[in-house]
Amino acid sequence: MSRHPTVKWAQRSDKVYITVELPDAEDVKLKLEPQGKFFFSATGGASKTKYEVDLDLFDSVDVNESKASVSSRSVCYLVKKAESKWWNRLIKQEGKPPVYLKVDWDKWVDEDEDDKDMDFGDFDFSGLNMGDSDEIGDEEEDSELEGETVAETKETKDIVEEGNGEKDEEVDVKKD
Repeated sequence: MSRHPTVKWAQRSDKVYITVELPDAEDVKLKLEPQGKFFFSATGGASKTKYEVDLDLFDSVDVNESKASVSSRSVCYLVKKAESKWWNRLIKQEGKPPVYLKVDWDKWVDEDEDDKDMDFGDFDFSGLNMGDSDEIGDEEEDSELEGETVAETKETKDIVEEGNGEKDEEVDVKKD
């Protein structure tokens, strides 16, 4: 009789990461079929216990573009989806997934945060006032920020930064 190792998974729109956690795995056998059939077997541990995983993945996959990597701690499989679309779950079976199947939160990315959709091309961000800058510009004399001039605010910031490195201490700077 075989046991089930812990299997973690995460996805992107075009691929699925499947990680089988089995330290010191030997005699590793992996099989992936185009219709989404995933099979893993190996022996592990000092007693050479047999482990198996047999999954019907949610949708079809591209076997030729999928890759596997065996390390001393786990077996990682990058499964290329046949179609670039988000799956509702890893396996076809609805309802509660098997107890050995878990989400890999270290690799997980939500559908709306997928890097593929974040292509900014040649957009120039330098024109946007994003972040902290020491350059104040020519408007120092006229600009005011909450009752202080911009020059006084910059001086206060410089003094706080020159201190012990902590910025939680307030420093009052008054010009004569």
